[in-house]
Amino acid sequence: MAGEQRIRDAFAAAKDEGRAALMPYMMAGFPDRESGLAVARAYVDSGADLIELGVPFSDPLADGPTIHAADTQALAEGATLRTALEVCEAVSDRIPVVMMVYVNMVLAHGGATEFARLAGAAGAAGVIIPDLPLGEAEDVRDAFIEAGLAVVPLVAPTTSPARRAAIAKVARGFIYLVSTTGTTGERGELPPALAQFVADTKADAGETPVAVGFGIATPAQAAEVGKVADGVIIGSRLVRAAGEGATPAESADGVAEFLAETRVSLAG
Repeated sequence: MAGEQRIRDAFAAAKDEGRAALMPYMMAGFPDRESGLAVARAYVDSGADLIELGVPFSDPLADGPTIHAADTQALAEGATLRTALEVCEAVSDRIPVVMMVYVNMVLAHGGATEFARLAGAAGAAGVIIPDLPLGEAEDVRDAFIEAGLAVVPLVAPTTSPARRAAIAKVARGFIYLVSTTGTTGERGELPPALAQFVADTKADAGETPVAVGFGIATPAQAAEVGKVADGVIIGSRLVRAAGEGATPAESADGVAEFLAETRVSLAG
């Protein structure tokens, strides 16, 4: 099954249950290789519908301090693209995995066609490339689509209505709605204009699901977002929980507890 369809099916299954899809983020190889694998399996066992899998990179421009530190530690532990592919291989037969990767990482591993081949062989359903703007490097985008992988676009509060509509027309899998300006990280409260932003984006998106990420730090916030969005993406809070574990089992337990509670909150 093509990656885009797997992603859409995951969102549809959650919708059939009367809730938003739950998509936790993790950093491959963090806190170390074995812990990363344990975290991925814990995500699946704790009710995740999809996984956003970060590929360790030395200059993660979109990420705040928590995920930036996780990048640094994973790289220090020897994490590479192969580490991320290994995580993908471990769980992608159970739920869709969308790899979050910067375009320089793609180009450094043989270019888009080769990277797409590797990701597809590992079972990835799609990719998020935050520094690949609409209208630029279309050959990169096309290579992933030709390999059967969805290329998930981002829209932000600073995205103009016209550009947002253009992004929605070419979106594959789902649209990643960035809830606030700035980098990733936990926030004490959600932006007051978020509900309207989601509604406007969904109006442009048509049948394409809209998932919200950046700043969601509690099950209550996830439930609030889940009332208006098709999916909820949680990153920094879970990365922090994984990093607090001294062993792979402790890292897995830390994320599992939070994720299970969040899944319950989404069910209302």
